[in-house]
Amino acid sequence: MAVYTDVAADELADYLSQYDLGELLSYKGIAEGVENSNFLLHTSKGSFILTLYEKRVAKNDLPFFLALMTHLAEHGINCPLPVKAKDGEALHELAGRPAAIITFLEGVWPRKPNAAHCAGVGEALAKMHLAGANFAIKRANALSVSGWRPLFDQAAARADEVQPGLRAFLGAELDHLSSGVWPTKLPEGVIHADLFNDNVFFLGDKLSGIIDFTFACNDMFAYDVAICLNAWCFEPDHSFNVTKARAFLNAYGRVRKLTEAEEAALPLLARGAAIRFLLTRLVDWLNVPPGALVRPKDPVEYVRKLRFHQSVSSVRDYGLLPSGLVA
Repeated sequence: MAVYTDVAADELADYLSQYDLGELLSYKGIAEGVENSNFLLHTSKGSFILTLYEKRVAKNDLPFFLALMTHLAEHGINCPLPVKAKDGEALHELAGRPAAIITFLEGVWPRKPNAAHCAGVGEALAKMHLAGANFAIKRANALSVSGWRPLFDQAAARADEVQPGLRAFLGAELDHLSSGVWPTKLPEGVIHADLFNDNVFFLGDKLSGIIDFTFACNDMFAYDVAICLNAWCFEPDHSFNVTKARAFLNAYGRVRKLTEAEEAALPLLARGAAIRFLLTRLVDWLNVPPGALVRPKDPVEYVRKLRFHQSVSSVRDYGLLPSGLVA
């Protein structure tokens, strides 16, 4: 979450007149994240999140995201619900941007995730994968292998300003991942594709909800698992924490067991997940809009993570035996 587009109070009041949410009491921008403009609204009928969709989010994809949240909530996943306006529609326009209001979830995201948090995420991710099985709408993953080279091309000329040698490092990894080694024919369905700690809320050590489905798409379930290994199982010094990884993978496996092919592919999928976030962070780092209330995330963090995954030979290095039993 972030704020790229400011919204005036009178403009917001006009927008809210389309809804039955009571009187606007206060609102403020949310500075975390990097994709869309988000505001916390307090009205006489409760608290809500207003999102203005920007940047990489295509307007034609928004019905997918909004319908998916409704579908998952109806199938037992605790996530925000889109709020429909008086005309029955959840999507409208504000400040020249597509906009929607969703319900507010209680909880806080963990700044220092522990093994219990990681286990909660593993269980919730597996349940989400199963809950999305009969979701009818499809959306391709625009940020999979075919989307990485265009991102690299946007940032290549200035990559070495961020870290010397970064351009060559990224180019070599992209050459490898696009050489036909990327896994295919693994189990797939709806994935979150961005389940970082700021998109998961907890009350204590108990997971209370999942938010921000603006990267959700159809892809390999194991790729979503690989994204979470990157997001949850490294320490602030970027060292890999095998205890957290084991807790995450075992909790996931108790709900949805990984196939042998998924386990074998996990190191390569983790490399792909690392370069995906390295590239999008690099592009964002080099292109922060002037005056934006936003905190771009450091892409160099993912250089260290990618180097670790390049050294991994099997799921044993992630805390599991190839059979899926605890190591």
